[in-house]
Amino acid sequence: MLIRLLVGLSGPAFSLGPDDERDFPQDEAIRLIEAGYAVPVAGAGSETAVKTPTSERRGRKRAG
Repeated sequence: MLIRLLVGLSGPAFSLGPDDERDFPQDEAIRLIEAGYAVPVAGAGSETAVKTPTSERRGRKRAG
């Protein structure tokens, strides 16, 4: 399971810092998430389109 760490974590085969992503076995990943050390990574390469807000335009009132 791919997770993103919120804290530093090291072991005999890795040394990871906050915001590093790594694939862990399912049971170990769940333990890290439940302990608050990591969050699951959503599907790789998924993007969402977000409409950017337009700036507000106000016209001047004309007398007449």
